[in-house]
Amino acid sequence: MPQTITRSVKSLVQEAEKHIETLSVAEARALLGKDEVVFVDLRDPRELEREGRMPGAFHCPRGMLEFWIDPESPYAKAQFQQDKRFVFFCGGGWRSALAAKTAQDMGLKPVAHVAGGFGAWKKEGAPVEPGKAG
Repeated sequence: MPQTITRSVKSLVQEAEKHIETLSVAEARALLGKDEVVFVDLRDPRELEREGRMPGAFHCPRGMLEFWIDPESPYAKAQFQQDKRFVFFCGGGWRSALAAKTAQDMGLKPVAHVAGGFGAWKKEGAPVEPGKAG
């Protein structure tokens, strides 16, 4: 018997975006390089190699986010234990919307995500460090 999916990923993203701050590329770009802001790149390592990186962004694979945020986790990362603003992004803005909502639900704040993700970032000519494959 086939599965019956009752909620689409699109609906999950739309629901998340009702509860989190969404930044345009221009708004995010204005925050780049500020000491009080941590940009969190959720993309897969292969995406970073292929597409490049946002200068100064901290890479956190999406599958490790909850474990790296939780200070009681054996995998906790110091980057998430700071009193800073966290701006999440992925390739197209869907993973980052879900991640920002999860991080916010865990108590991390303030958080936001970049509409359109790294794809929009590149398309609008924002700074990019080349990947290993580039």
